[in-house]
Amino acid sequence: QVQLVESGGGLVQAGGSQRLSCATSGNIFSFNHMAWYRQAPGKQRELVALLASGGSTNYADSVKGRFTISRDNAKKMLYLQMNSLKLDDTAVYYCNAEIYGARLEYWGQGTQVTVSS
Repeated sequence: QVQLVESGGGLVQAGGSQRLSCATSGNIFSFNHMAWYRQAPGKQRELVALLASGGSTNYADSVKGRFTISRDNAKKMLYLQMNSLKLDDTAVYYCNAEIYGARLEYWGQGTQVTVSS
């Protein structure tokens, strides 16, 4: 059973930086994509950043130029570097991975990021 475990959340001031990490127990090369989602109170879960197996990336308009998704295959880790954080970035951030052919999707338990003024 594949597990995704996020870490790195916490309280950060507006304008600051934070790096989230996601450790996976699965074969990272089997994932067609890995991604970060977030869910703010009272809002739907939304895609923040996606990294496809071929290396292409996709970002939500609200984070373009501020957030960077990356991964370390040797360490089986996914990262989200968040810079110039805004109050609206406050949310629970979730790590996600999918295997398209097998229609398998995995989620981490989430990590809270709170941006204060």
